[in-house]
Amino acid sequence: MMKCEQFYRNELVRLDSYVLGPQPREENRRPRPAVIICPGSGYVRCAEVESEAIALQFAAAGFHSFVLWYSVSELRTAPLWPEPLLDAAWAVDFVRGRANEWSVRKDGVFLVGFSAGGHLAASLCVHWARPEVRSAYPLSRPDGSILGYPVITSGEYAHQGSIDSLTAGDPDLLKLARLEDFVGPDTPPAFLWHTFTDEAVPVQNSLLYAAALAKHGVPFELHVFPEGRHGLSLANPETGCEASPNNRHMARWLDLCAEWIKLRAGEPF
Repeated sequence: MMKCEQFYRNELVRLDSYVLGPQPREENRRPRPAVIICPGSGYVRCAEVESEAIALQFAAAGFHSFVLWYSVSELRTAPLWPEPLLDAAWAVDFVRGRANEWSVRKDGVFLVGFSAGGHLAASLCVHWARPEVRSAYPLSRPDGSILGYPVITSGEYAHQGSIDSLTAGDPDLLKLARLEDFVGPDTPPAFLWHTFTDEAVPVQNSLLYAAALAKHGVPFELHVFPEGRHGLSLANPETGCEASPNNRHMARWLDLCAEWIKLRAGEPF
């Protein structure tokens, strides 16, 4: 049985939970990994297509799932930073803090992000030790990230709309938003997937992050599919994609990701 609840950081930021019940056979009962999903859409909204449908698929794979509706703004005159980062830190800290109640593996809490939500997930992975994050949310370091066609850089290959919404052009914040520059040995491992033909967020974003992880000896898995538009989500009709051979091929990203999480967490297949 799945338990669905809503929890609020404030009136605008919400965490939806899809918490699984215990395994039917007592000998198989153990804490499960958890994923916290950050939908995309340029930091101006959170895309429905990258929320509940994905959470339910992760739940079907055996993971507790959560969707974070984080701080966004359609106005680009004032920076959003650091509110989305603190929202993500709150969510990880909150889930890990209730690990005993929900039977969550404390060493198995993963952030999942798409497009701008991928930027948010990766932001926490590289900025989790900043004083303003660590002091407020000491349990907020993710155990890994799953990044789907993520915005990573504020440099040459930036998705300018996302970066403008987050930073409002502030030079210091633009530096902080260039995430490849902040990867280090303590950055959590990552699973990345992108399409070569992404017209909105160039594939170089994932390549820059992967190169930075490799430079610092952080494990990652990277899949670059040869064709596909931006915002594919599950790449199936349920999430607005046609049932084509190419999309069925890309839809395998979630199975590959679930295997990656289980390998990272030492879970049986």
